Amino acid sequence: MPRMGVSIRFLGGAGTVTGSKYLVEHNGQRLLVDCGLFQGYKQYRLRNREPLAVPPGDIGAVLLTHAHIDHSGHFPLLAKQGFKGKAWCTSATRDLLHVMLPDSGHLQEEEAEYANRKGFSKHHPALPLYTEDDARRSLKLLHTARPHEAFQPLPGWTAHFSGAGHILGAASVLLEVGGRRLLFSGDLGRPDDALMLPPEPPPAADVVVCESTYGNRLHPTEDLLAELGPALARAAARGGTAVVPVFAVGRAQAVLLAIARLKARGDLPHGLPVYLDSPMAVATTELYERHVGQHRLDAAQCREMERTAHLVTSVEQSKAIAQRHGPKVILAASGMATGGRVLHHLTQHLHDHRAMVVLAGYQAPGTRGALLAGGVKSLRIFGQQWPVRAEVVQLTAGSAHADADQLMAWLRSLPQAPRRTFVTHGDMDAADALRLRVEHELGWPALVPEHGSTWPA
Repeated sequence: MPRMGVSIRFLGGAGTVTGSKYLVEHNGQRLLVDCGLFQGYKQYRLRNREPLAVPPGDIGAVLLTHAHIDHSGHFPLLAKQGFKGKAWCTSATRDLLHVMLPDSGHLQEEEAEYANRKGFSKHHPALPLYTEDDARRSLKLLHTARPHEAFQPLPGWTAHFSGAGHILGAASVLLEVGGRRLLFSGDLGRPDDALMLPPEPPPAADVVVCESTYGNRLHPTEDLLAELGPALARAAARGGTAVVPVFAVGRAQAVLLAIARLKARGDLPHGLPVYLDSPMAVATTELYERHVGQHRLDAAQCREMERTAHLVTSVEQSKAIAQRHGPKVILAASGMATGGRVLHHLTQHLHDHRAMVVLAGYQAPGTRGALLAGGVKSLRIFGQQWPVRAEVVQLTAGSAHADADQLMAWLRSLPQAPRRTFVTHGDMDAADALRLRVEHELGWPALVPEHGSTWPA
């Protein structure tokens, strides 16, 4: 039987900034790099319920670059549907997944129950993709490797992680199989991030799969404090509530750190109440102290970040926030307002002209966050339309993603030119803009793969 070459099949993150899944195949063996949920537009979200292109039981291993749900959130479903292999990640990513994946299952159960109770789902009954119990069972398949430590995810396959910045535990992955070296960037952070260390220089590779979330944009020179401080001060001065949708991992902590520094230098009232209303974000914030050395903060700074907010975990505590009058800041997941407790806070405050919604990061097309950023006059939540009278502020300085120039700098630092560069995990405009820069400035063959397409490595 002839030996088969190495190929990559793009099962997510192709032409969109969500659902990252890259299937690497060689000699009948299959490995999945990332296993993310699709978010945003309905046609993307429907893919979450479609059968995977290959039976999950035929996949031998999974490599997870980091814990964000658009890179890891499909994993409990993969395990539920028959995946039995090992899923490899860094130790910090494992710790985050122990928080995030059960939370993802719990939220899906809550949303399905609410939809069934209120009768606004087109499915009868509405069912979660997976449950909290499904997610907890999948955690037993996680295995860890240290950065730069070679390991064998499958017989004859070698992999190692290197630091990607972005969020706690995030890594790029170099995979060596069939005489090919395949480098997956994962999501790359910013060299100047206030919280995370810069991405490490990439190793040599024959093929590079590079994210392009900000492939057509540059970050402003203004920092997060200069942008966030005046906005929150404005809301506080008029007695309004600022609702800040945040990703529980990374963005919540960056905003907390910024608020702590704004209060310390007197740009915000020291007594302005701040609530972190997300059990997952609370648990994640505590993990930063456990993993000192993998980010820019020392143990004392981690504790300062935690003390900045009232940490809210129970549903009763969350409901009680609405009863407190006067100015306040509420940080709650999810970061694009696709689900979670932030939806309840939005229904409480969107109608109030004194209130403010602070969008702290990238908003994928089709999400409620993107609709708010686009200036909608009403927003559909829980099957109802809610009028938007609150001020909406889109921050541009808070992103944890490398911008276009920073992505190009990372690619330029490769020791040698790859044979091919695949540009993924970006909206089409961003992905194609980065592809053009790679071709014209670096002279490398580059393409934006289509969803479901297969390419030789």
